[in-house]
Formats: sequence, C-alpha cells, structure tokens
Amino acid sequence: MKINIYLLQKRKRKKVIGGIAAEKLKFMASFGSLKQAIFDKQARQQQYQDHIRGLNAVDRHKKFLNDYDSYYGKQKSSRETLPVKTDQDTIREGYRFIMTEEDEMNPSWEQRLVKRYYDKLFKEYCIADMSHYKTGKIGLRWRTEKEVISGKGQFSCGNKHCDQKEGLSSYEVNFSYFEAGENKQALVKLVACERCAEKLYYKKLKEKEQLKQKESEKHRRKRDRSESDDDTSVYYGKSKDRRKGDKALASASDQKPDDDENFDEYLDGMFP
Repeated sequence: MKINIYLLQKRKRKKVIGGIAAEKLKFMASFGSLKQAIFDKQARQQQYQDHIRGLNAVDRHKKFLNDYDSYYGKQKSSRETLPVKTDQDTIREGYRFIMTEEDEMNPSWEQRLVKRYYDKLFKEYCIADMSHYKTGKIGLRWRTEKEVISGKGQFSCGNKHCDQKEGLSSYEVNFSYFEAGENKQALVKLVACERCAEKLYYKKLKEKEQLKQKESEKHRRKRDRSESDDDTSVYYGKSKDRRKGDKALASASDQKPDDDENFDEYLDGMFP
C-alpha cells in the first residue's frame, strides 16, 4: 500500500512538473511573439521618424494634414489647396547664368538660397542641350560636381546626349540669351566632338548655303535676262533690215514705168 501511494505521488509530481513546463513554454512563446511585435512597432516608428526628418517644412505639413484626414476625418476636406512655392521654384526664379555684384548684394533669403546654389556650380566648361539645334536654339548651363568628377563636358563631349570621348575640340561660344527681361551675352567654353560641333553651327551654315543659292539664282536670272535682251535686239535688227529691203524694192518698182516712158520718148526722137 505504501508503494502504491508513493507511485501515485510520483505520478502526480510528474504531471505537475509537466504542466508547469508546458505553461512555461507557452509563456516563452507568447513572450517571443510579444517581443517581436514590440520590435516591429519600434522599427515602424523609427522608419516613420526617419521619413519625417527627410521632409522639408512644407512636405511635413502636408504629411501631417493627410494623416489627420485619413485617421480622424470623416470625409475629404473640401478646402482649396493653394500653390506652395518650394525651394526649387525659388532657385528657378532667382537663378542667373552669370550673377552680378548687385545680385550678390541682395540680402533676401531667396537670393541667399540662389547664391548658395550658384556657388556649388563649376563655371569653367558648359553643358549644352542641342535637342533644338535645327532652329538655332541651344541651351547652356554650368556643370555640377557629379559631372566634374565623371569628366563630362571636359574629357567627353559637352552635349547632354553625347558621350563621345574622341575627336574633341574646345570652342569659345558667344552665348546670347534672354534672362530677367534682358538680352545678355557671355563668352563661354564648350567641348564638343565633330558631329556636335556641326550642330553648334548648323543654323549659320544653313544660312550661308541659302545665301549662296539666292546669289546664284540672282546671277542666273540676270544672265537669262541679258541673253533674252540680246535675242530681242538681233530680231529687231533683222526685221528693220527686212523693212528697208521691202521699201527699196517698192521704190524700184515705182520707178520702172517712168523709165519705160522716157525710153519710148528717146526712140521717137531718134526716128522721126
């Protein structure tokens, strides 16, 4: 009897230990899932914070408004969204190809932003956009740091859409452009290959060819006109001579009857 009681107690102890171990395993599993959930939440928060820090003030404001409308707004906002002037718009409006002392003396924050962007450009060689070269419109801009490191515009063709590295030549281009309501000119350097150099002077070459064609056409017309005048004068001379001959024949025929009458009178005198 004592042995049976001992065995029963041992079995109960094993069941209790097994139950505790199972509960412990369940707890550890739930703790692991809880830990993973907390880690995922922290990662999402960190990602959201990094995203917010990467936005400027205007984009951050728009982000908060959109989040508020999506979580708390019952319906979409009907207010009009006014156009917002960004830093890129400010630089585009205030940028000058060549800044003067007056531009640099402007103390406004817009001009200081433009000046900061202008100082980051490398103003030795230019990059050209020749997509409209047939109309004589070629755009030029200064090189960026990335282009200077890669050698674009100095050791390769300065055309935006050309990467030729052989047969390069440096050209001094008299760049005429319209900026801030004024016509301006600047002498800049541009490295281009032979093909792109032809595009650079395409309009001037076409104008010279058209001028030569007009001059040749003008000389041809003058030559044709002079030849037609010579033919007319020759024809007029021939017709005039023909008229003179006709008049002489007419006068000779008119004088012939008179000569016959005089001859008859002469004969009558010789033979009475």
